[in-house]
Amino acid sequence: MINTRLSVAIHILALITTQHERPMSSDFIAGSVNTNPVVVRRLSSLLRKADILASRPGQPGAKLTRAPENITLLDVYKAVQTQDELFAIHNKPNPNCDVGSHIQATLDKTFDRVQQAMEQELANQTLADVIKELANQ
Repeated sequence: MINTRLSVAIHILALITTQHERPMSSDFIAGSVNTNPVVVRRLSSLLRKADILASRPGQPGAKLTRAPENITLLDVYKAVQTQDELFAIHNKPNPNCDVGSHIQATLDKTFDRVQQAMEQELANQTLADVIKELANQ
């Protein structure tokens, strides 16, 4: 299902990249994102597990593990997305209905193509692209 994890994770990474001269606490980042610091810590943990961020215990702040041009938005998406599917199909359509008995298989094909197209677009965009666009705003 579509959620805000990806956009918040990209926000976190862009902030860490553009404000690299000062270590940022999850409270500071949460203020920029306008969310709870717990959300920032959870997403940062997922980004660390995906080897996108690195941090040291007891020290505030985190750093990218590689250059922004080497981090695709697909890398970030895969790090923070908890489900493999972008779209979910409603549960238990009526199997005795002409539409209900075939809707899942029909939509699975369409939704799979949409998922693949979205992932390809995310693979073509990097964190550096986002930062460059931010600088042009």
